[in-house]
Amino acid sequence: MQKILFMTGSMNQTIQMQGIASHLPDFDCWFSQLFSDSKLLNNLLDRSSFLNATILAHRFRLASEEYLTNHGLQIDYKARLNQYDLVVYCSDMIMPESLRHCKSIWVQEGMIDKYTVKSQIVKKLNLPPYWCGDTSLNGSSNNCDVYCVASEGYKTYLTSKGTYAGKIVVTGMPNYDNLEQHLDNDFLYQGYVMVATTDMRETYRYENRPAFITKAVEIANGRQLLFKLHPNEDVTRATAEIMRFAPAGTLIYDSGNTNHMIANCCELITQYSTVVYTGIALGKKVHSWFDVDELKKLSPIQNGGASAGNIAQLCRAYAQHSGAKNDFNPQQVVWQKAPVAEDVYV
Repeated sequence: MQKILFMTGSMNQTIQMQGIASHLPDFDCWFSQLFSDSKLLNNLLDRSSFLNATILAHRFRLASEEYLTNHGLQIDYKARLNQYDLVVYCSDMIMPESLRHCKSIWVQEGMIDKYTVKSQIVKKLNLPPYWCGDTSLNGSSNNCDVYCVASEGYKTYLTSKGTYAGKIVVTGMPNYDNLEQHLDNDFLYQGYVMVATTDMRETYRYENRPAFITKAVEIANGRQLLFKLHPNEDVTRATAEIMRFAPAGTLIYDSGNTNHMIANCCELITQYSTVVYTGIALGKKVHSWFDVDELKKLSPIQNGGASAGNIAQLCRAYAQHSGAKNDFNPQQVVWQKAPVAEDVYV
């Protein structure tokens, strides 16, 4: 039986990979938290807190492996147990040298950070993409054999950043391809202005949070405000700031179903957050530090939840491809209903 290794990261990435694997019961599927065999990166992980906010951090690995264990899935951290026919990546910014010989597929997990002057410099000098300190170069290394993206807009975007168009397939993006389902929920509140924050400070980027909160209060114009904090944020600090600069009675959540909260809001305010796509798909008025018209072009296709199955079809076709890597044409894969393992939670 052919073996596939799925790289995990954040909980969203881990759930996406598990969903794809559930459509591949005829393969021996294993999971590993994203890792590096770079001595520099590993020394930074061991000796400093600089990478604590990234998916390389130990706490993300623990959360991912707890989820995988609870769902009876096989873990092979750093690919020490097996040789693999295919590796499915959640990021192409770090691709271990030990796996470069394997067939590879990249899966888009969410919004890609804003492309900046720093991104241009790193790319022009051919430095490791992670030197950007964000996800602005995720999907643009051209190092994977196949790229699975959320929309035609993202295919155009990644092509403009250097990934060969022939490698890129619009499969849809798991977890963001059936957003209408969230309209049916039991969240307690309705009709508020929702603010979804971002973990910029935790990832060493500048943010004037008091100014952002003040702007949100201005947009709300007396309406009920609800803040949903990013899972990676310093909750104590963020809560204190909201209580100081927002009106009394402002709702603050550091957990809960973000999509349900968006489904029940009347207006959505974001910074750099993938959840803006939920607002767009559900017809909400949205605010973002990205250009909203551009976001509408990039917005993930809504295919009723078929994206994981679509990506699985590509995985199956490529793993079974017996020719050279360059001879595989992902554009020729025809979507069919993929089998789902009965004992795997989706």
